[in-house]
Amino acid sequence: MINNKILFVDDEPNILQAYSRTLRRDFEIKTATSGAEGLEIASSEGPFAVVVSDMRMPEMDGVEFLSRMKRQAPLTVRVMLTGNADQQTAIDAVNKGDVYRFLNKPCQPDKMAETLNTAVEYFQLINAEKELLENTVKGSVQALSEILSLAKPDIFGRTTQYKSHMLACAELLGIEVDWQLETTAMMSLAGTVSLPDELVKKALSGNALSSEEAQQFNRHPVLGAELLGKIPRMENIAEGIKYQLKNLDGSGWPNDSVKGEAIPVASRLLHVIMTCDVLVSSGLDKNTALGKMAHEAAKFDAKIVEALATVLHSSEQSHVREVSVTQTNGNMVLATDVLTKDGRLLVCKGQQLTAAVGDRLMNFWKNGAIKEKLLVVMLASDA
Repeated sequence: MINNKILFVDDEPNILQAYSRTLRRDFEIKTATSGAEGLEIASSEGPFAVVVSDMRMPEMDGVEFLSRMKRQAPLTVRVMLTGNADQQTAIDAVNKGDVYRFLNKPCQPDKMAETLNTAVEYFQLINAEKELLENTVKGSVQALSEILSLAKPDIFGRTTQYKSHMLACAELLGIEVDWQLETTAMMSLAGTVSLPDELVKKALSGNALSSEEAQQFNRHPVLGAELLGKIPRMENIAEGIKYQLKNLDGSGWPNDSVKGEAIPVASRLLHVIMTCDVLVSSGLDKNTALGKMAHEAAKFDAKIVEALATVLHSSEQSHVREVSVTQTNGNMVLATDVLTKDGRLLVCKGQQLTAAVGDRLMNFWKNGAIKEKLLVVMLASDA
């Protein structure tokens, strides 16, 4: 269905009424008499395909309004309507508001309609491209991470749990949850493919590493970032992976000047979540691990540590049930590791029971290698 919702923002009600009358046959028109009202309507009634703003408005001018719209609804196409077409206005509008088209005021209805039709088409195009990119990349990453977690569950089986905790923490902190954040978590250990498995297992289990081993392991985020950075549109993800071992005070790896808020938020989330996982793997209980991290303010973002504590406490209250291998589905995640009868890790705790994981478990059960019953946590939609 084509989105033809247009938001007009102008402090002159007569102009808004005129556009509503002449354009309502072809577009769904909403109006606002100030930038603040426009932002509120965009938030409560969006998404809008196009927003058209007057330049000269009291309290919040068109440049400021459109720049805020860009942050609030980046895919909405922005059009500037102004009777003062000076060069600086144009420069500010382009640089701050990423304006798609300028229209001189007053603008004839046919010219406005032509511009809106073009802008709506552009909106549909960029949304289709975004959806294609997200679905393609997300599907590819999900397939790759699932293959890795099945082939090396003691290493890559952790990433599903990283993703779950990362998205839950981000939601608590008001951080935008998108495919890039999810992909950063799923691909966080990609660089370890170049390292010996035993070294990676040793590090992720919290065992002490020699200086040479530590040097090798600490390079994996940079290696992972280099791998993913070669893929178009993965630059932000690569950056998030690169700084996952970076401490808040700038110490850690890589050894550069980046610190504090300059460290990507995905990296700060990963650093907290993965460190807690390593501490728990070393034998500490969750509360002790979180307490230890909370007292190391130079290393970890305190707000993220607090959010993770809330997430882990909530997960402990999740409804755990026992099901047969034959009853698994994608709305379940494993509550415990699945081991073969000879003690080999088959699927890691926290792994979502997708069709591929379910088939793997079914095959091992049919061959008598694992028990029939599994402990699972139901996802929210099925709990």
